Amino acid sequence: MPPTAPGKAGNLPLELTSFVGRRREVTEAKQALSASRLVTLTGVGGIGKSRLALRVAAQVQRAFDDGVWLVELGELQDPALVEHTMANTLGLREQATLGPGQQEGRPPIARLTEYLAARQVLLVLDNCEHLVDAVAKLVDALLRTCPGLQVLATSRQRLGIGGEVTLPVPPLPVPDPRPPHSLRGLSQSAAVALFVERAVAVVPEFCLTADDQGAVAQLCHRTEGLPLAIELAAARLPALSPQEILHRLSDRFRLLGAGPRGAPARQRTLRACIEWSYGLCTCVEQLLWARLTVFVGGFELEAAEGICAGDNLASEDVLDLVTSLVDKSILIRQDGGTVRYRMLDTIREYGQGKRRESGQDTALRRRHRDWHAALVAGADAEWISARQVDWFARLRREYPNIRAALEFCLTEPGEAGAALRIATSLYPYWLGRGLLSEGRHWLDQALAQQPRPCADRARALYAASMLAGQQSDIAAASALVQEGQQVAEQLGDASTRALFTLASGYVAGYQGDFPRSVALLDAALKAFRAENNIPRLLEALFALAVYSGVQGDAARALACHEEVLAITEPRGEVWYRSLSLWAAGLAVWQQGDRRRAVGLVQESLRLKRLVNDLLGIAWCLEALAWIAAGAPDLRRAATLLGAAQELWQAIGASPATVRHLLGYHDECEQRTRRVLGERGFQAAFQRGAGLSLADAIGYALNEKPQAAPPPASATTTLTRREQQVAELVAQGLTNKQIAARLVIAQRTAEGHVENILAKLGFTTRTQLATWGIEQRESRER
Repeated sequence: MPPTAPGKAGNLPLELTSFVGRRREVTEAKQALSASRLVTLTGVGGIGKSRLALRVAAQVQRAFDDGVWLVELGELQDPALVEHTMANTLGLREQATLGPGQQEGRPPIARLTEYLAARQVLLVLDNCEHLVDAVAKLVDALLRTCPGLQVLATSRQRLGIGGEVTLPVPPLPVPDPRPPHSLRGLSQSAAVALFVERAVAVVPEFCLTADDQGAVAQLCHRTEGLPLAIELAAARLPALSPQEILHRLSDRFRLLGAGPRGAPARQRTLRACIEWSYGLCTCVEQLLWARLTVFVGGFELEAAEGICAGDNLASEDVLDLVTSLVDKSILIRQDGGTVRYRMLDTIREYGQGKRRESGQDTALRRRHRDWHAALVAGADAEWISARQVDWFARLRREYPNIRAALEFCLTEPGEAGAALRIATSLYPYWLGRGLLSEGRHWLDQALAQQPRPCADRARALYAASMLAGQQSDIAAASALVQEGQQVAEQLGDASTRALFTLASGYVAGYQGDFPRSVALLDAALKAFRAENNIPRLLEALFALAVYSGVQGDAARALACHEEVLAITEPRGEVWYRSLSLWAAGLAVWQQGDRRRAVGLVQESLRLKRLVNDLLGIAWCLEALAWIAAGAPDLRRAATLLGAAQELWQAIGASPATVRHLLGYHDECEQRTRRVLGERGFQAAFQRGAGLSLADAIGYALNEKPQAAPPPASATTTLTRREQQVAELVAQGLTNKQIAARLVIAQRTAEGHVENILAKLGFTTRTQLATWGIEQRESRER
């Protein structure tokens, strides 16, 4: 038996390595134990459930007069031996009972019930998942007959009996892998702290330096805050540097395979840990696990049913199987308004291996592509509708999977035509989200693989030309339009000719030839009216509003705006309406009505915020800056310019897209520099550049900034007893002194202090004492 903590009955082992982080989880588990007699810590293998349970048990052991007992079940294989193992752990020996002519031993359940019925005991049942039915049956029976018994279990799935409180154990928080990094910032990450502590254990001279900090941050991010993976990575430091470990993480199962000899076999390598979970799943659960790895970045139930069902897996069974995989900690449920599921990359990579072994990899990826192609086509068909905002959100959620679908099309022979159709349907989304460079990337690749003249190629050329124009790449836009015109002639299709008449009108506007632009746009508008092609009609009307206004024809610009509103408002459409409001705002401003112009552009900005239209938001910030440059206080104009510039850089575009509008930008900047002076201009400009997107929008809309949450208040956050304890901590009293002052048990005082620290987000008594003093001084004032 391992060495035990002195001073109390039980068999809790002493910790041989440091316990890092988990203050919140420890507090939550202790609170759960105070309210429930059965608490189960769940999570994927290697997440740290056992260490967390032992830490919690050690902190609460004084509350159990008859001890805290660890029952280790990880190496046990026979469910029939669970009762015997628990009885042996508690030291309950079999005693023969003589009867008439026979001798028999009392069953373990009887001995356990008799022993525990009158005692206060906490049982820590570690690694229950492979024996979950037997453990659940035994625990349920004991809890019903032993009122002083409590159970803290660890399992990759819950026990599923009445009264159970389940606490999922999350990965350790990881730092942002993107530079810049700071040693101080990284030291606050529990994942980094664990890596460094385990690193020092194997390489005593190891110290986190500026040279290593980037690699360590990325390493912790790549291992997803999984403690086992972090510890196995640190174990490689005698042979490899952090940078070399990071480089070799592409094969994480081979690299992370050198755990301590004393650890259970399932925890000596990352692969063994995941294989243990795989072995606990039924055959059909294993099948779904492997198929679900086709998703990237998460999925919704509808997608799982549509893609993974079939071939020995019924669609109506997917819901129950997904639920079971969540229970077994294979899937992580995420609820952000829409329930989604995801896997840790470690779990996903293991399942991908099983998927490839099945021989169905290509077929499954094609089904995944087909499902997401249909999703994108549905969004395209319903773009001009009241569902537009929902479609923006849906495509954003599914975008990693859509990328994977495009990659499949472009790497699998014979699938380039599907890539062309998907990419073309995504054009409005790319434009609306400001994903200009990425949209051009996918369109360029798809066009290169599908050179045959066809209607799909023509539409893709149009989309690529529009995205290029928005990035001020006029040469590329012109070349794409010329090729599109050639395709239109080859096809002999009037609708395609009209499409490139529209594109030519945009290019002429980019080049500053506004009369030609308006003439071409008028011709396209006539064709689209005849076709009743609503999306193209709206594009033409918007461009006409802009270029008519640029030429000083505000009446024509406003007439186009009114027509856009007449089309979009009854349909509940948002994006084109926002574009038109912006153009109308410019036209009104050019007529000298500054106040109305601000109102129109701000209304446009509110709509753009609904769909997170980054490109449109940048144009709104620009326009509001130009208008503000005519006001007495030009600091607002400079601040808006700074906010717009930050966003332009983020999306890879600029106000130079339209030369005449660039003139408004230059005039605004020159005026504000001249009036404010270089120092005043830079101060205001940098203030805008430093705003978050949400804050920049709020500033542009004159919304009051969200008040920072008030400091934690003793009267609103803490119970009356916790207030008393906090005040005594501020006076410098120890837990023992607090217990004596309040006439409570010392363990109760300790529990109060831990709860207070967790509620207020503090980590030390010093922070709590400082806060308490500030509260007292505030009351006295």
